[in-house]
Amino acid sequence: MNSNGSHGTTKKQQQRGVIKCKAAIAWEAGKPLSIEDVEVAPPKKGEVRIKIVATGVCHTDAYTLSGQDPEGVFPSILGHEGGGIVESVGEGVTSVQPGDFVVPLYIPDTKRILFIC
Repeated sequence: MNSNGSHGTTKKQQQRGVIKCKAAIAWEAGKPLSIEDVEVAPPKKGEVRIKIVATGVCHTDAYTLSGQDPEGVFPSILGHEGGGIVESVGEGVTSVQPGDFVVPLYIPDTKRILFIC
């Protein structure tokens, strides 16, 4: 729990702009992942920014990294299988709110996955 008694993020955290965190990036098929600092913008209309608490590289990620996945795109931030807490939401998002616990789903498009650390 936070100091304010909630499980999620504080109001100040929800209002943050661009943030920096680390990500495992697959730059091309069959190559080792590169751990790098990335900048994550605030969520836009219909988007959700998630504080990832636990993650792993699953079979789908491994398939994408192999280069055999026809939906796989590079560069790609792998590790969608896990759990996190909604940090902030974009305009029009009504199904979740900051502080909700969520499980991210696979979408082969790094522009639509907004993870934070």
